Amino acid sequence: MKKLILGLAFAGSLLVNAQEKTKSASASPVTFGVKAGFNASTLSKADQYDNDQKLKPGFNAGVFVNIPVAEKFSIQPELLFNQLGSKTEEREVYYNNSDKYKREVEYKKTLNYLTVPVMVQYNILPQLYVEAGPEFGFLLGGKDKGDITTTVTSGNTTTTQTTSFSEKIVKDLHNKFNFGIGIGAGYYFTENFGVTARFTAGITDIYKDNSSDAIRNNAFQVGVAYKFK
Repeated sequence: MKKLILGLAFAGSLLVNAQEKTKSASASPVTFGVKAGFNASTLSKADQYDNDQKLKPGFNAGVFVNIPVAEKFSIQPELLFNQLGSKTEEREVYYNNSDKYKREVEYKKTLNYLTVPVMVQYNILPQLYVEAGPEFGFLLGGKDKGDITTTVTSGNTTTTQTTSFSEKIVKDLHNKFNFGIGIGAGYYFTENFGVTARFTAGITDIYKDNSSDAIRNNAFQVGVAYKFK
């Protein structure tokens, strides 16, 4: 009789545990969503920013799927259009005999990627998560655009000439594949709508045959996300 009672109690506990797991799984189904946001990107050399480099604005937009794998863990693959690059300002002054030359260059390098981040997310709270994971990028194209201003002072006379340029990047000089590591966080105000923030540090060089220090993409991203439920 005791064995029967113990057996029934054990079976009952297994049934309750199975029901709780089923409820937990059904409460956290696979969800799909869309996201978009603002990029502030630059290019680095040997993990140090060039003194002339500024953050370049851009944007990202795409879709994602959130796959729960444990009570507080999920994996979120994404497919995004990602606009990276840098903004550069250079200034130099030099002399030729008694003439003074001042050269100012301002240009933007835009690199457009199709990126696939794969983030592992941990829910600190039901609505708050932190994340980390790799990002794989595929170069679609890009553009170099800017202005070169030269000012010449000769005696009491000053002349200024500005030349503008805009041209597509030479894709054959760039690596078509880009790899980086991202860390970030997000907060959902409702079951559907949330805000996100992420920093992605590039690992690979953007150029194919670069004998100097590696030049890598780096980007800080903030945006919004919407889950379809």
